[in-house]
Amino acid sequence: MTAVLMVCLGNICRSPLAEGIFKQLVAARGLDAEYRVDSAGIADHHAGELPHRGSLAVAASRGIDISDQRSRQVTRADFTQFDWLIAMDTSNRNALLHMAPPDFPAARVRLLLDFAPYGPRDVPDPYYTGGFDAVYDLIEAGCEGLLAALEAKDPA
Repeated sequence: MTAVLMVCLGNICRSPLAEGIFKQLVAARGLDAEYRVDSAGIADHHAGELPHRGSLAVAASRGIDISDQRSRQVTRADFTQFDWLIAMDTSNRNALLHMAPPDFPAARVRLLLDFAPYGPRDVPDPYYTGGFDAVYDLIEAGCEGLLAALEAKDPA
C-alpha cells in the first residue's frame, strides 16, 4: 500500500481538498486497497477544525464530501508512516524538509503541482482571498498527475 500525506499550512483549505480529490480519483480507478491518503498542516492553528467553508462548498459542488475531515498538524511519525509527503506550496515543502528526521530521503517530499501538466508550482492559499474553484482545478490537475506517476512507478 502506498501512503500519501497532503500538506498545507493549516490543513483547512488546500490539503483537505487534495485529500478528497486524490481519494476520489483512487476510488474511481478501483485502487482503494492500494492507497492510504491523509492530510495535515505545518501549523496547528486549526487543529480539530472542519475544512474551510469554501473548501467544503467547492468539494461538494464537484461531488466530493470532505466534511468528515478534521485538521491536524504534521507529526514526526508522519515521516515514517507515509511514503510521500505532498506539499501545496514551496514554503510548506521547505518546512517539511526542515521538520524531517536527518536520515529522511528529501526526494519523498514533493510539490503537488510538480505533477500537473501546466500552471504555477505553488497552489495559492484561498484562506483570505477566495478563488476556491481555481484552487480546486489546480489541485485536481496535480492529483491526476501524481496518481499517474505513482501508478507508473515513476514519481521522480
